[in-house]
Amino acid sequence: MDRTVGAELGITAHSECQVELQIAVARTAGLEVSETLSVVHEGVELPIVEVATAHEGRLHLVTLPGGYSQVSYQAQVRGSAVIPPLSLADLSLYRRPSRYIESDTFGGFASSEFAGVHDGELLEAVSSWVGTRLVYVPGSSGPTDGATQTLLGGAGVCRDYAHLVIALLRALGVPARMTAVYAPGCDPMDFHAVVEAFVADGWHVVDATALAPRSSLVRIATGRDASDTAFMTTLVGGADLNWSQVTAVADDGLPHDDLDQLVAIR
Repeated sequence: MDRTVGAELGITAHSECQVELQIAVARTAGLEVSETLSVVHEGVELPIVEVATAHEGRLHLVTLPGGYSQVSYQAQVRGSAVIPPLSLADLSLYRRPSRYIESDTFGGFASSEFAGVHDGELLEAVSSWVGTRLVYVPGSSGPTDGATQTLLGGAGVCRDYAHLVIALLRALGVPARMTAVYAPGCDPMDFHAVVEAFVADGWHVVDATALAPRSSLVRIATGRDASDTAFMTTLVGGADLNWSQVTAVADDGLPHDDLDQLVAIR
């Protein structure tokens, strides 16, 4: 499948500061990626340092002078990703609680809600449960809200849906991780967050928002929760994100998404 993706960010730094960007497509084996990335301040292109992260992800470090800068990223993605070999370390890491996912407090609740649900049905059951319990409301959650706040508040965006799904799955003993993606067909269009859960000897996508076909997704970053996958993090100093625009198109049209089927990010 061929996909065209991209992102534009407008950032105002209060003074010189260092930011970390995760907007570039992961360099997964099997994909052919043609891309450009630039950060421009007052007509001058700034130097960027690329850092490899887990699961073939990449983050980019850039020092912004005080004032306004614009980030531009465009990529043409061709082919299908090769499924990597199983990592026992991943299965251990993604069973544990993390910053936004207090799965160690969800054990009794998750066991009660999903009693009798077999492994083959668990992903659909958890996804459906979260999708019907939460209302998608932009701005309804804060940047430090975790799975517990999302459950109590009953609303959120894709990040919050993903945190709650992961919390329930980890509480049930299923390894689960957050993946930031470009999502052709997503409405509203933006960076999107989904879950990958390890069942049936592979990592499969769970998206309780059902906002985009799962087989069209393009991986950006993968980690424990939003602390590992944020598209922009200010490391030193202060900066404001003034605006952002994300594009993601499946060049041959959107595929049908059969929610009863297991789907891997390819």
